[in-house]
Amino acid sequence: MSLQISQRVLALAETAQAALTWQFARIDAIAEENTRKVLEAFQEHRVAESYFAGTTGYGYDDLGRDQLDRIYARIFGTEDALVRLQFVNGTHAIACALYGALRPGDVLLSAVGAPYDTIQGVIGITGDAPGTLRSYGIEYRQVELKDDAPDVVGLAELAADPRVRAVLIQRSKGYSTRSTLSVAEIGDLIAVIRRVNPEAAVIVDNCYGEFVETIEPTQVGADLVVGSLIKNPGGGLAPTGGYLAGRRDLVQAAAQRLTVPGIGGECGCTLGNNRALYQGLFMAPHTVAQAVKTAVFAAKLMEELGYETEPRSDQVRHDIIQMISLKTPEAVRRFCRGIQSGSPVDSYVTPEPWAMPGYDDEVIMAAGAFIQGASIELSADAPMREPYTVYLQGGLTYESGKTGILLAASRLLEE
Repeated sequence: MSLQISQRVLALAETAQAALTWQFARIDAIAEENTRKVLEAFQEHRVAESYFAGTTGYGYDDLGRDQLDRIYARIFGTEDALVRLQFVNGTHAIACALYGALRPGDVLLSAVGAPYDTIQGVIGITGDAPGTLRSYGIEYRQVELKDDAPDVVGLAELAADPRVRAVLIQRSKGYSTRSTLSVAEIGDLIAVIRRVNPEAAVIVDNCYGEFVETIEPTQVGADLVVGSLIKNPGGGLAPTGGYLAGRRDLVQAAAQRLTVPGIGGECGCTLGNNRALYQGLFMAPHTVAQAVKTAVFAAKLMEELGYETEPRSDQVRHDIIQMISLKTPEAVRRFCRGIQSGSPVDSYVTPEPWAMPGYDDEVIMAAGAFIQGASIELSADAPMREPYTVYLQGGLTYESGKTGILLAASRLLEE
């Protein structure tokens, strides 16, 4: 069976790719610099074959696991890091960071509007699950966006309250329409927070952003960055897990929440997965570059077809997510079905909206991935609500990602 790609789409794709030479060169230069940074960390910590041996049971004295923590700390320029398979997703890692940093009576402040849907459940903004931050007496406030951008004046006013003990900055847009924050913009927000409340811990949800730039939020003042290993830093090879990197006290507090007080990061077997975590991290700068190229190409092709995109194809990227405004639920379905048909796994499956745990609206997701839910692999998802915008991310190789985009565009032209 041949891939059904429209001749019109193929012609537009040739024009689109030719116009992106400068973007691809810039992306490759970033990947090269980040690869050197990762290689230096590997060599500094004398990575050896013995690090790849796994542990079972309690996981005491797992040399490879503990050295990987140090390598992450070196790459992110931090005092400490915690890289664990036991984090079930990025939301879990962020939750551990928040529970570790906050105590009853404290205030958590979100600096850029409402956080991602699943984090709202952790805080207690939505849903009625037991054990939310609010159920433990932790108050929540948020700085609303102003013209779809951070409100610096509002941030200064709300962050000045001495009861604010942690400020959450979400780097990516999530399911909002604002632009993803650059590391420099995150640094500007941190400077505001430091000026009015130097004691507050600044925690950055770094999901989708690692290695897209040559520096990370911890290098512009963030106390802690948190992310998922089945997104950027896992390089498409990590089978599960998450990471934190930052101030030692905050990392250790999060470790106590991941396991239990008194054990923290001392336990947590790796079951033979250390090799995948190391190799995935080594591949991550290159793999992220492939995903960014896929996103840029998708933006350019969809613009050629008359659709609105954010960011646009001529803009500099700060994460791997591409937003495409499709306007109708049927267009969202067709696009996602096209992405699914270009997947190496489950290409024959038809994506349908469903009630995913942690979301208020039904969500449609195209994700034919080697690792279930891995956003660094080509995927597209959308909440089935107005304005019917799809969020595309990933692409282990640009060539495969491009093919998926061509198939999705062809599906859109069928009607």
